[in-house]
Amino acid sequence: MKPIVLLIDDEPSIQFGFSAYLNKTGYQVQTADSITEARQKLVQGCFDIILLDLSLPDGNGLDLIAEIRQGYPEVALVVITGGGDVPLAVKAMQLGADNFLTKPVDMNELNVYLGKSVELKGLRSKEMTRKRLDKRLEPYFGESPAIQKVLQLAGMAAGKDSTVMIYGQTGTGKGVLARWIHEHSPRSSGFFVEVNCSALKGDLLSSELFGHARGAFTSAHQDKQGLLEVADGGTLFLDEIGDMDLTVQAQFLKVIEEKQYRRMGDVKMRQSNFRLICATNRDLLSDTKQGRFRPDLYYRINVFPISLPSLKELDRDLDGLIRHLLANLNYTDVEIHPEVWRLLRSYHWPGNIRELKNILERGMMLSDGNILKPSHFISLDLQTAEDRSEAGGSSIELAEMLHIKDIMEQCGGDTSAAARVLGISRPTLYRKIKKYNIISK
Repeated sequence: MKPIVLLIDDEPSIQFGFSAYLNKTGYQVQTADSITEARQKLVQGCFDIILLDLSLPDGNGLDLIAEIRQGYPEVALVVITGGGDVPLAVKAMQLGADNFLTKPVDMNELNVYLGKSVELKGLRSKEMTRKRLDKRLEPYFGESPAIQKVLQLAGMAAGKDSTVMIYGQTGTGKGVLARWIHEHSPRSSGFFVEVNCSALKGDLLSSELFGHARGAFTSAHQDKQGLLEVADGGTLFLDEIGDMDLTVQAQFLKVIEEKQYRRMGDVKMRQSNFRLICATNRDLLSDTKQGRFRPDLYYRINVFPISLPSLKELDRDLDGLIRHLLANLNYTDVEIHPEVWRLLRSYHWPGNIRELKNILERGMMLSDGNILKPSHFISLDLQTAEDRSEAGGSSIELAEMLHIKDIMEQCGGDTSAAARVLGISRPTLYRKIKKYNIISK
């Protein structure tokens, strides 16, 4: 994909010449001739490099540098200035510009600068990703007796090397708990290798686990290391092991018992000293009776079972979990409307924590990072029984009801002010208040 350049300069000749040259040398170019237009382009697009002229019709380009650095810290920023404005260019670099060019710009020099800028942007992106991973928050477990029991068992499991079997509905955080056990175990310096058994079937799963030799099958053009090999000295986490094919179950049972395996199509025996953690949302014991899961493998992995409660069972921890998930999404000081708290607390959460996280993320996107309001959570899958009753079952009426509640509260119960904000007459507002049984707080 071609790197994208935003050229901010008000001279038509500069825009034409730079665009023609950069398009020819492998860049995509967008232009802006003012600070105002540049701000609009920055919001609308995603850029690798910004070329910024300091003299613009609606202000000094220096004023834009701090905004760019704060909002788009990984983007490479090159300042373009007149020959007599070198001190101004130095100041621009002190404010956060990466480099500067003086007019008239040598195009060969510009090409070199842009090449280095693309590399710089890539390095910054990697560094920011690394920092985000390093700042990953400790999982939130809560204070409910059910989750404290889970945490107690997880702490015991972390200190041992036995196989752990985690049970729980979809979205309850089985993978998070598995990683926590690994990170608090003596194997924490090794790799945590996660395999989703429901996403891979048959030979594909075998190839991922065991690896394969060149020529083992049609598309095996070279030797491939298996994840068992990667997990040596660390932890292998098999998520949704209940979906593993019976053939692969037989192969993997032998690996657990002997800690030895062969790559597909190879005769050489290999060893891997891994710790095994499994997870499933199925009733494996029932599956063994119905022939869907091998009994010998079930008894081999069900050494230390831990059952995670559903989100609905953790009512007292919901508030803290919401704040924790918002912090993980980098929203630490979000104001949440009281009606939103009621909505989230009364919902039954069939998708558990994963669904809660997705709904919060969607709500924050709709709110632009400001206060979370009921109108940001209007969806059929988040309606409560009370809401459906009040709104007559229609998602459109539900949206209207929540919006009127929101505006009425903002206006302190003043119906005249609320009607003006809503753009309707007071009699119309009164009819809707009566229809939805809205009580002003």
